Amino acid sequence: MKDLKQDLQHRKQQDLYRSRKILKSPQGREIILNDKLVLNFCSNDYLGLANHPDVIQSFTKAAQQFGVGSGAAHLVNGHTSSHHALEEELADFTGYPRALLFSTGYMANLGVAQSLCSKDDYIIEDKLNHASLLDAANISNAQLKRYLHKDYNSLQKKLSSCKSGGKLVSSDSVFSMDGDEADIKLMTRHCRENSARLMLDDAHGFGVLGENGRGSLSHQHIPTSDVDIYMATLGKAMGTAGAFIAGSDELIETLIQTARCYIYTTAMPAAVAEATRTSLQLLTRENWRQQSLNSNIEYFKNLITETELNLLESSTAIQPVIIGDSKTATDISQKMFDLGFHIAAIRPPTVPKNTSRLRITLRADHSEQDIKRLVDALTKSII
Repeated sequence: MKDLKQDLQHRKQQDLYRSRKILKSPQGREIILNDKLVLNFCSNDYLGLANHPDVIQSFTKAAQQFGVGSGAAHLVNGHTSSHHALEEELADFTGYPRALLFSTGYMANLGVAQSLCSKDDYIIEDKLNHASLLDAANISNAQLKRYLHKDYNSLQKKLSSCKSGGKLVSSDSVFSMDGDEADIKLMTRHCRENSARLMLDDAHGFGVLGENGRGSLSHQHIPTSDVDIYMATLGKAMGTAGAFIAGSDELIETLIQTARCYIYTTAMPAAVAEATRTSLQLLTRENWRQQSLNSNIEYFKNLITETELNLLESSTAIQPVIIGDSKTATDISQKMFDLGFHIAAIRPPTVPKNTSRLRITLRADHSEQDIKRLVDALTKSII
């Protein structure tokens, strides 16, 4: 067992110690963090829906009808008409036969692996997958194989090395720390040729990519029939909380019957489900938000090309600036905070050693002036 005091001290010495800032405002373009007003370049609320008045109104109305807590798991008596309606609407929106709500994306990923895979099976994952997908493979007792990041020849070799048992390939669609996108078409081809199921985690694509925010499959023109299991979260672009799995009727029924993360967890509040239904409507009713976000991404990237900043190749709202060592990254993050900008320093083990970075996330409601001020401040702070 760890010596807790010694372990914490070691983290501090390596500049890997994490501390929480206290938010005293809603999520938005500007937030009050540690009692300081700062421009927010560190949020997954990409479309600014977390504080949308219509979303708040739906949440409030549903809380008055259903109360705050759901009081039970979905299979006991916590599954309200609001949950059921949202599942049907998510299925229709994504183009799958069924959808199933989970309390978090982490639980959704764990639930799939635990339900579908056993010790005789293989789970093959991208090296840079989100921690929840890696933990899901470990909890399933399946044999985990990891291929080189977005190297689909490496994926093919891993698939070929699986001599027996079932095969599940799982990958982020948009990688959360790099912002780059998986090549879904190539993945579907390799899975089809090797009789493997494909699962995509579209946490950072759903709501912002594709037609009216339908996600990475729409964005890359991939039919839903080519992707067996689709997961997306609701606490990012949707501005609420929770997650869902979409897939076939057989898949969803299997998860209802066997996913421990679903069966033994209290359902999300009905008010969150109703708020999410409104967010879903806003994706199409106010689709200028996706257009504004894309314009901001393009503007930011154009400004960065005029600097010496080491920006990773990304066309999404996630725009990481590589710094290198952890101490320098945290020092620059704090300096930017002092200047009125909130950008998180991301350090190992979240990212590989010597690739600590400032993870900049852009929003639909950032102005060009906000972005210009950010780039100017970054250039002065880093170079």
